[in-house]
Amino acid sequence: MRAQDDEKLYDDINITPMLDLAYVLLVIFIIMTTASVQGIKVNLPKASSSASLAKPKTKAVTINSNGDVFLDAYPVTLTDLETRLRTAKATEPDFPVVVKGDATVQYQRVTDVLDLLRRLDLNQVGLVTGKADKT
Repeated sequence: MRAQDDEKLYDDINITPMLDLAYVLLVIFIIMTTASVQGIKVNLPKASSSASLAKPKTKAVTINSNGDVFLDAYPVTLTDLETRLRTAKATEPDFPVVVKGDATVQYQRVTDVLDLLRRLDLNQVGLVTGKADKT
């Protein structure tokens, strides 16, 4: 009977491994949420609702406030943009394109890019906007 009295019943749960897992998940969450997309910083126009085309094969055409055109953060001319998009369309015919135009850029510059996309018969085109101020 002495052996049974000396055995201590463990009714406490050891939460140290659970806390280790929670800290690891917290660090992973912080790293993933602070990772930013590489690109050109532009002042986006505001819209009441915005939809995101977050697909891995999406091409981003950016027009900054000076009217310079970028394809996936690389500066291009309109003829260069047409050549690169034709090449991309030859490899994958139905890829989405998002156009990010600065709010202060000339409207004609954005229209030129959209006209180019129409001539290339790219149908999945989206315009990126910022969120509207809630006033």
